[in-house]
Amino acid sequence: MNILILGSGGREHTFAWKFAQSPLCRALFVAPGNAGTSQLATNVAINVTNFEAIKNFVVSAKINMVVVGPEDPLVLGIYDFFSNDDALKEVMLIGPSKHGAQLEGSKEFAKEFMQRHNIPTAAYRSFTKETILDGLAYLKSTKAPYVLKADGLAAGKGVVILEHLEQAKTELKSMLLDEKFGAASKTVVIEQFLKGIELSVFVLTDGKNYLTLPTAKDYKRISEGDKGLNTGGMGAISPVPFADEAFMQKIENNIVIPTINGLKKDAITYKGFVFIGLIKVDDNPFVIEYNVRMGDPETEVILPRIKTDIVRMLEATAKGTLNTISLEIDPRAATTVMLVSGGYPEAYDKALHITGFENMEGSMAFHAGTTLKDGKIVTNGGRVLAVTSLEEDYKKALKKSYQNIEKIHFEKMYYRKDIGFDL
Repeated sequence: MNILILGSGGREHTFAWKFAQSPLCRALFVAPGNAGTSQLATNVAINVTNFEAIKNFVVSAKINMVVVGPEDPLVLGIYDFFSNDDALKEVMLIGPSKHGAQLEGSKEFAKEFMQRHNIPTAAYRSFTKETILDGLAYLKSTKAPYVLKADGLAAGKGVVILEHLEQAKTELKSMLLDEKFGAASKTVVIEQFLKGIELSVFVLTDGKNYLTLPTAKDYKRISEGDKGLNTGGMGAISPVPFADEAFMQKIENNIVIPTINGLKKDAITYKGFVFIGLIKVDDNPFVIEYNVRMGDPETEVILPRIKTDIVRMLEATAKGTLNTISLEIDPRAATTVMLVSGGYPEAYDKALHITGFENMEGSMAFHAGTTLKDGKIVTNGGRVLAVTSLEEDYKKALKKSYQNIEKIHFEKMYYRKDIGFDL
């Protein structure tokens, strides 16, 4: 079949790498793609939210399957756009409906969904500009640290955790009255702080059946020891060592099954990935957030561990026959370390020449923010490359990733040397 992947990051390069291995994949396209995807597929210069341009390409290139990488097109309703168009409705689109994408598009929607279906999560309340006085009073009634979340999509920057009440009050005013995060913070969710260790569980569902994919743990902060500003992710490990069989059974029974059943009960059309961000408090899992697509850089450690043909898995997802697929997982551990531009997640330079790929041995370099310029691979984003390795345990895999990173160079290159420090 002919497949189109939407997106331009490390997640999309990893999908392209995996799809290219499938005998079911005849022609592969990535829109807009990056320098890495160009080595496996044909890059197409289309914006992921330009649905008309996507439609024109899908029709002209006779695309059979579209896999949506980032959240924006899903929240904007690309699934519904395809379903309601006679020229597109036979195309298999992997991703939830606009209604389902609200699980990521609105923190309040996700919280109400969890409450309705008895899924364990932190206690919370939502506030708007009109109810800001109630919000300030609610902050006063809770204990530090204070967790404030912009309701909508804020490019991963809409969550603020503060230690002092006055800071939290100032932040709430900034979010609601000054629209710090624009329309995303028209509603703000204030929730109870949960203390524990985080992990992510990924589920693929056709709306009634599901497969639980390998667990992963990513590292969001820019500086070592999980300090500094939040980023899109500085590295990841799979599987998560502390997620033993008993703990995974709790996740399955208390979170995964109620989530899939909740989608059915609420008549939400959902054919795609559910990313469940969890926190282990004592020995119990709580949901921090849902995302409605695969994570980045978690994809770079999860897909390399999946031995089953992923195109066959996604075809079954689209057709509602996921129960016919048996998932085979590589028992080895996978790690990825993200190489980023100096200055990220704030201002950074672009178009810096990257060298050393040819010297890597035993690791994979998934491109995140790269492009081709005058035939050379150059930087084109904050997160530039994810260096992934597979070994019998995560410590050996990390050692291999770090050995190969030493062979790669671009000006002001930065990476965290402590991925997995808390395990």
